[in-house]
Amino acid sequence: MIFIICFFTIFTAMECNCELCDLKNIFFATIEPSELEEFCASRIEITIAPKDIVIKQGDPIHDFVYLKEGLVKLYRETDAGNQIISIGKPFDFVSLLSVFGEEKYQYSVSAITDSVICVMKLQDIQKLILENGAFALRLIKTMNKATDRILFDYLDNSQKRLYGRVAHVLIDFSEIFNNETFDLPISRKEIAQLVGMSIENVIRTISELRKDKIINVFGKSIVILDMHRLKQIRSNN
Repeated sequence: MIFIICFFTIFTAMECNCELCDLKNIFFATIEPSELEEFCASRIEITIAPKDIVIKQGDPIHDFVYLKEGLVKLYRETDAGNQIISIGKPFDFVSLLSVFGEEKYQYSVSAITDSVICVMKLQDIQKLILENGAFALRLIKTMNKATDRILFDYLDNSQKRLYGRVAHVLIDFSEIFNNETFDLPISRKEIAQLVGMSIENVIRTISELRKDKIINVFGKSIVILDMHRLKQIRSNN
């Protein structure tokens, strides 16, 4: 189990404070305050650095993992290389895609930025599902939203040409950081994995967007100069 193996070498445990955590509102709205405190006391809050592994494809599933802060990438490891499934944002339950359907994780998760995760024992969550129908329903809705977002992003992306796919990625990160100037948290290679194109095409597209004065590029730093045109490219390409 990766959290036990890496706990003393990579991760740093933090003091649990459920009063300040969105987990209380998002996840535990259907249980009694006494139960909330019990879960808060039993969970582990862990800080992870960029590139650290949160979930490893093929590992047995023992935990329920919630992303409290930061960004992570969900990806499949294949013989042909990694394929990014989705970017996990704060308040995402990054273990949901496998946790109730498989005995082993069907994908990996690693940190993109400095992040904080909350880890709970899966058996505790399963027990709560059996005892609390309202909680189970809320969890099903949360799972459906997670899978719908990934499915619709994939379908929407598959209908776009390269310029539209890259524009979508840049706009998405601009919205995540709430700023039209930001540092790209993933590499050109990872963008290529995310949009399903070659790294050469991604680099060429970013260069063309720069030449057209839609964006400016300084290494990893991106400045969106014309958001209106970039959104048009996302919609029309």
